[in-house]
Parts: sequence; structure tokens; C-alpha cells
Amino acid sequence: MIIGILKETQKGEKRVSIAPRIAKQLINKGFELIVEDDAGEYSSFKNSDYKEAGARIEERGVVFKEADVLIKINPFNEDDLKLINKGQILIGQLYHKSFPKLIKKIAEQGATAFSMDAMPRISRAQDMDVLSSQSNLAGYKSVILGAYEMKKIFPLMMTAAGTIKPARVLIYGVGVAGLQAIATAKRLGAIVRATDIRLETKEQAESLGAKFILVEGTDGQSEDGYAKEATEDYAQRQKEAVNKSLFKADLVITTAGIPGKKSPVLITEEQVLQMKNGAVIIDLAAAQGGNCEISKLNKTVIRNGVKVIGTSIAPESVSTNASDLYAKNMYNFIMHLTEDNQFKWDLEEQITDETLIVHNGIIRQPKSK
Repeated sequence: MIIGILKETQKGEKRVSIAPRIAKQLINKGFELIVEDDAGEYSSFKNSDYKEAGARIEERGVVFKEADVLIKINPFNEDDLKLINKGQILIGQLYHKSFPKLIKKIAEQGATAFSMDAMPRISRAQDMDVLSSQSNLAGYKSVILGAYEMKKIFPLMMTAAGTIKPARVLIYGVGVAGLQAIATAKRLGAIVRATDIRLETKEQAESLGAKFILVEGTDGQSEDGYAKEATEDYAQRQKEAVNKSLFKADLVITTAGIPGKKSPVLITEEQVLQMKNGAVIIDLAAAQGGNCEISKLNKTVIRNGVKVIGTSIAPESVSTNASDLYAKNMYNFIMHLTEDNQFKWDLEEQITDETLIVHNGIIRQPKSK
């Protein structure tokens, strides 16, 4: 079986779906790899690194023509779809609930598609979960970006000229990204507060040193472990509970998302206007609409002295590590799906069932959903 590794074309993307280390492991398992020319250059991986691993380097058109399986990180675009052949297997983050037209076009091409962002949240799938591996880096990098953008330092500092008080950090969403943001901010010496609709995250946040802002009356965790959409009543009560910390915060990081839906607005423009002059908001949910009402993807908005940075951030900015982790997730997924270098097509198995979105040109409705 020939696996094709494509260069990412989305603006700002610096990652590659398979790093040379994982390419070698796949080749050792009997797969043949074709890597698009300079696919790993922005992750500090040279063509020669892939050649040493045993892969071939080819132009984009050759990869599409010869590969049985095509691997990417971001969704396949219009130009990609023109090159896809009937029967090819596509693997990447397709965000199929948000991009139904893309899924329809893949089906029309007669291809098969697995969506990595549809990975079920079960213990057997943890080592294939790209959302977790990439969000972990996003949480870390969001704090580093915030530290750069702030006009204050994080830790308490005693000096001959006086005492510098520690910065105050508020984190919305205590998932993988939020937990890493808490840990990083605490290591840098900040006073950290956190909030989440899922009550079970309270213990996790507090174990890392954050004070949890509790909103009584509901548990917003869905059956699959993700946060579910809050009621208007809960959203209002959360706003009231969090406002005191929000208005004192030097740095706010928002990470809240609902799979397949627009990100919930957690910070309104009215709240931004009441924040401290010089405060910074890093909105990690900007790609899905944003947790802050005024955030814009890949832009910085300044309102009443508050800097709002809308970003999907981090995995791209630490692309070497991010590519390595994504590649390991992908390796584990391929090993799960195949036997003797051929796909098993066990459609009753949960991981296969939930990630297989299109099969031989037919759009599927997973039984597990």
C-alpha cells in the first residue's frame, strides 16, 4: 500500500501530517511512502530527512496519482478534490459537520474519507486523538503568546525598588488546552482562575493550582465527554459569577468549543469595555466564531485598551512538536485500521465506525452516533 503525504496549503499552516521519524516506522511496517516536495520544510524537516527514512520525494501531482492513501492535517480544498481519484482513501481533519459540501464532493469523486476530528473519546482511542495532542500545545503556547503581548510580568517579584504583584490569569474552558494553560501560567507565577460548564473539571483545575469559579445548577458535559451548549439561564449566571475575575484579569484565555457548532460567546463586547486597560484576551476558539464577541480570526482587535487576539494558534507555531505528535496519532490510527498492510474495514468497530465519514462514495451515518 502506498501512502501519500501532502504539503499543507492552508494559510499560516506550518505542520506536516507525518514526520520523518514516523515515516520510518511506517516503512518498517511494510508501507511505501511518497512525500510531496518540501512538505516538512516549515516544521524543520528536510526532504533528505524523509529520504533517509526510506520515503520518495515527488511533486504534488505525482503523489495524488500514485498514492492509495492520502494524508493531510487540514480539510482537502477545491484544488485537491480535482486531483482525487475514485477509490482513494483520504485521512485528515475534515470537520465534516461544519463542511457538508466538502463531504458531498468527496463522495461524488467516489473516494473514501476518514475524519480525525471525529475520533471517539474512549480510552482505546486516546493515542489516536489529534484534538487532544494539538490542543495540549495550544494551551501552552497561548500563555506564552499572552506573556509576550502583556505589559506586565507573571510572577511576584521582590525588588529593591518595591514589590511587583503577580499577574492574574482567567481561563475559560478546562479541557486539554485549558488544563495546559493553567499549568503553564502557574509555572510562570501567575494567580490563575478557571471556569467550565462541566462540573467534573473543577477537581482537575484545582489539582493544577487554579481556583475554580463554580456556577451551580447544571453539568454541561455531553455523553462523549465534550462540553455541550449551555442554556441562556446558565450563560447569564456564568457571566455574573465570572465578571469579578474577568474585570481584574491581566490575561484571559478562552478555549471553549462545541464539536460541529459555532463556539459559544462567553465574553461580550459590553464585558470587554469593563476590563482593565492593558488586559489581553487570547481567543483560541476564533476559527469557529470565537468565545469573545469582538474577536476576529488571525487579527488583533483593540477596544478600550483591551487587546483581543483571535487565533486557532499554537500547533502551527510549534510545528516541529505538533507534527511529531500528529504523526504519532496518525501512525496509531493506521495500525488500528489495517492488517497485513491492508484496510480491515471493520465497520462495526467503534473507532472505524465513527471516523469513517465517506465509504466508496457513500456518505455514512455512524451507528455509534
